[in-house]
Amino acid sequence: MAKKGNRVQVILECTEHKETGKPGTSRYITTKNKKNTPDRLELKKFNPILKKMTVHKEIK
Repeated sequence: MAKKGNRVQVILECTEHKETGKPGTSRYITTKNKKNTPDRLELKKFNPILKKMTVHKEIK
């Protein structure tokens, strides 16, 4: 049975990784409440390929 409510799963992708030219991507899966945050999420997360904290934005 499906969950009820406004909480949806979103994918966060690193914004700085594309410019470096290194292979691979840094992505995280999280949930958000669409009622409280209708706009796209933007969080600082750790990028293991670049080995530093970078800004990750919601995709799709």
